[in-house]
Amino acid sequence: MSTIPAFKSSLAASAESTRWRTVDIVVVAAIAVAFGVVFWFWNAFVWVWLRPLGEPWEYVISGVWVMPAVVAPLIVRKPGAALFAEMVAAVVSVILGSQWGLDTLLSGFVQGAGAELLFGFTMYRSFGPIVALLAGAGAGIGEALHDIPVWFPTATREVQIGIASLEMLSAAVVAGIGGWLLVRALRRTGVLQTFPAAE
Repeated sequence: MSTIPAFKSSLAASAESTRWRTVDIVVVAAIAVAFGVVFWFWNAFVWVWLRPLGEPWEYVISGVWVMPAVVAPLIVRKPGAALFAEMVAAVVSVILGSQWGLDTLLSGFVQGAGAELLFGFTMYRSFGPIVALLAGAGAGIGEALHDIPVWFPTATREVQIGIASLEMLSAAVVAGIGGWLLVRALRRTGVLQTFPAAE
């Protein structure tokens, strides 16, 4: 019978760790808005310079678009953070004038969901570089599952595979490892003291 209080205590602690605080919502929203602005800049001043390379090579830097889906969960460590951050960033991108229009929202959803699944697989208890890399790759898989049928349905199989491969690789490296390094750098500054990422 003595194990019952301990079990109840464990359940309470688990529920508390997944409960969103106001500061969590505000910070994830702020991260997402910041990345939404980055998306606009990236689309207008970086992506256009790679277009002449053609498919699939321009997608070597596409990982930037899924960074909110990795960075936000690494900081607040709450279920839904990846999807929330990526969707808000997509909305900001649309408002600022994304050349992909409202389809940006669908893209943001599947990218956020891809990362969410990977963090969820660990029950939001593991946040090391390997998990970050896999979460980035998951977001890249979501990106590919959206982009290939929507934008490249008539492309050759080789081009489709090339785009999907580069999206996953770029997301794993740029968003996964890059996002983990970014959060690590922020932790060193002390700005994450009120978040689990500071531990």
